[in-house]
Amino acid sequence: MSKEKTNQSWGGRFSEPVDAFVARFTASVDFDQRLYRHDIMGSIAHATMLAKVGVLTDDERDTVIAGLQAIEKEIEAGQFVWSTELEDVHMNIEARLTEQVGIVGKKLHTGRSRNDQVATDIRLWLRDEIDLILSHLTRLQEGLLGLADEHAETIMPGFTHLQTAQPVTFGHHMLAWFEMLSRDYERLVDCRKRTNRMPLGSAALAGTTYPIDRAMTCELLGFEAVSGNSLDGVSDRDFAIEFCAAASITMMHLSRFSEELVLWTSAQFQFVDLPDRFCTGSSIMPQKKNPDVPELVRGKSGRVFGALMGLLTLMKGQPLAYNKDNQEDKEPLFDAADTLRDSLRAFADMVPAIVPKQEMMREAALRGFSTATDLADYLVGKGLPFRDCHEIVGHAVGYGVKTGKDLAQMSLAELQQFSSHITDDVFAVLTLEGSVNARNHIGGTAPAQVRAAVQRGRELLKNR
Repeated sequence: MSKEKTNQSWGGRFSEPVDAFVARFTASVDFDQRLYRHDIMGSIAHATMLAKVGVLTDDERDTVIAGLQAIEKEIEAGQFVWSTELEDVHMNIEARLTEQVGIVGKKLHTGRSRNDQVATDIRLWLRDEIDLILSHLTRLQEGLLGLADEHAETIMPGFTHLQTAQPVTFGHHMLAWFEMLSRDYERLVDCRKRTNRMPLGSAALAGTTYPIDRAMTCELLGFEAVSGNSLDGVSDRDFAIEFCAAASITMMHLSRFSEELVLWTSAQFQFVDLPDRFCTGSSIMPQKKNPDVPELVRGKSGRVFGALMGLLTLMKGQPLAYNKDNQEDKEPLFDAADTLRDSLRAFADMVPAIVPKQEMMREAALRGFSTATDLADYLVGKGLPFRDCHEIVGHAVGYGVKTGKDLAQMSLAELQQFSSHITDDVFAVLTLEGSVNARNHIGGTAPAQVRAAVQRGRELLKNR
């Protein structure tokens, strides 16, 4: 039998150590070490439970917990030496614990496996990440509400097909983004419920013969429930996939937001100005001010989409129960969470500092016959069928194209050549202000409705 040292957690079966390259290839400690705090949290709860059911003495429990707390301080001080030979965060911590407290450190693993340990750690970590992401979402929404309230009457063109459609207010537009983010918040809250279920106690895959108290560890770790099946408990990664799906939708929303900001800051639009601290210049063109933050967020959405596809692909072919493949869940999940969190933080910092250029937006809204629908609605009010009104206004717009006049710039006589039903009260509906004020219903762009929506939004955030 070989005298060479093998991995302490499973070396008894093996006659030689793992090849050095294979050890590096299979190790996860380079990325899963960020789970150290949650791993130690889970181990303290496990040790506390083992003492309650009589597997550990109270003195052994206290020794283990003190050792784990000392290791946590050691890691946070940057003094902990991580080893790829010990594969992962769990074995690194357990090995160090045994060094510090002796044989009692080896008793910590009683009644559990690395399989349920890692499944527990990743859920504890993601739970905290979701909470942090939710706080950034709320902060971004607060910024949007502030802009919406301030610019409830600031008129801008609304677009369909990126062509001038109808006038809206800048505040109304900000609230559209607010609605998107509200749905994102709900999805993450819902995802957190399924994340917050405890697999600890599933052991390797079949449970354990020790008299463990899963309800106790569940309560100690703040989980809402224990997993109902040990096979599923160790191998389920639905929660990670679900998070990446929710994160992908949020990043898609931020990408749409970004696309508009990139357009709006261009010389062709000049609708808004972004503070210098969120932009960069050009190395060759001194006049440039590039909207780098929105552009980067737009690009980073692809990373999160990739994480989702990676996890789906990872899991689709895995039989029950735990497989080494599951190790590959962490890097895409970590990256997705990091990317979403940082993107939301950047936007939450940037949005309150957006400066709308009101005159430029108003001028743009005056172009493109944006009140044409208002003229059609006006004629409907005179008793004409909408389809006939649509045609009448189409002819008027055609005339405007030829003469270079907007509808509001035409004289009453000019308008009456298209319909005798048009009278001098028409000009009240052809103004930009008249157009937006006429849409005075819930969800409409009227300034009064924008302010009401802002109030509802603030109540929503207050009650979270």
